[in-house]
Amino acid sequence: MVEEVKVLTQRFDQDDAYTLDGYERTGGYQAVRKALEMHPSDIINVVKESGLRGRGGAGFPTGVKWSFMPQEPTQPSYYICNADESEPGTYKDRWLLERDPHLLLEGLMIGCLAMRSEHSFIYIRGEYEWPARRLSDAIVEAYERGYLGDDVFGTGRRLHMSLHRGAGAYIAGEESALLNSLEGRRAQPRLRPPFPAQSGLYASPTTVNNVETICSVPGIVSNGAEWWRQWGTEDSSGTKLVCVSGHVKRPMNFEVPMGTPIRAIVEDLCGGMIDDRPVKFFVPGGSSVPMLPGDALDVGLDFESLQEAGTMLGTAALMVFDDRTCTVDAVLNWNQFYEHESCGKCTPCREGTFWLTQVLTRLETGRGRMADIDIVDHVCTQMWGRSFCALGDGAAQPPQSAIKYFRDEWEAHVEQRGCPFDATPRAEEVEPLHPHRESEEGTIEPPRTGLPLAAQATTGGKGSRA
Repeated sequence: MVEEVKVLTQRFDQDDAYTLDGYERTGGYQAVRKALEMHPSDIINVVKESGLRGRGGAGFPTGVKWSFMPQEPTQPSYYICNADESEPGTYKDRWLLERDPHLLLEGLMIGCLAMRSEHSFIYIRGEYEWPARRLSDAIVEAYERGYLGDDVFGTGRRLHMSLHRGAGAYIAGEESALLNSLEGRRAQPRLRPPFPAQSGLYASPTTVNNVETICSVPGIVSNGAEWWRQWGTEDSSGTKLVCVSGHVKRPMNFEVPMGTPIRAIVEDLCGGMIDDRPVKFFVPGGSSVPMLPGDALDVGLDFESLQEAGTMLGTAALMVFDDRTCTVDAVLNWNQFYEHESCGKCTPCREGTFWLTQVLTRLETGRGRMADIDIVDHVCTQMWGRSFCALGDGAAQPPQSAIKYFRDEWEAHVEQRGCPFDATPRAEEVEPLHPHRESEEGTIEPPRTGLPLAAQATTGGKGSRA
């Protein structure tokens, strides 16, 4: 039977852990004191040796990312925390921000020392009102105690920290779009190169890490790389926060060693499925990763195992669904989110998410054709790898994986002229999908605007919003 480990969550049961005194009483700010006595390259090396990888979705080695920053900076450099936690199903960072904000501050301080930066920013999503208050209070406490400012810990070192609240854009979670937002621009991804370590915030060297990644650093610096490696696998070391939701009896955050079988998380930690229903499918890393069927539950929760299984760890937002869930409806729900959150900068994502919504809606409401299933797959293929950022990829992966594993269910929507899982109105009872109209053959045609076709191509549909 799998059991939780308490590393990042060790203070979650402590009532005053969010205060500076409560944090220090349990060993807080000892790691940064140790880091102040270390050479910057030594800090980077211990993080490299630990094998810590980014917890925000990409899984890039943290120490390697830090090493990209200039070792002899000739201009200001910045270390940024990406707290714009907006991936559907993800709430792990919110718990860290609310319950142990000083852990994040200490990790940022250590990162600044390692990368020779004197200023750090925390970019937090606008909807996180309470976490933002907790962070703001923690930063004030650190300044008042002399842990931040022009003479941190009495060493003469300068280290400043700013909290920036976003405006509710999912795309701002992409690091280059986040940098644009910090600079007061529209949150849209940048074309790379140059990469942030070369030219990031204010055209200066910049590194961006996720909340959970940064919170892992103090323990590694305090206890060493081998301490962190006691958990997990060879290539996916340490512990991982897993936020479980869906049709489980006990949905919540759990901290487990990397490599823990997902079945053990569902059955042991979550207590199994509601009404003891079978698992039909699950997504291990938030709604932007491919789904897997229920018979794949024994896969390990780590980067390599999930990649071999055909999906990704992502944010470890594990969503589990029982046999009463329609995969067409689930994919449609997720895609409507991505359509709404697409920044509109690049055509594959802007148009692809729009047209996926149209065809998926047609299938779910009983007006679909067998050819629509292949159209969905084809549109996803054209979106994959062709967008400025990963939003287009994230929108394309769930539909393709659903078709791969549950094609018979998608065909049933056509054969039965509606969703076989609920009382969705049949084709003759629903309103038209959109200002676009359907021809007699069932294909979707653009609206008749009175403009030439070339003009319609640039003004019709969702593209007009870009």
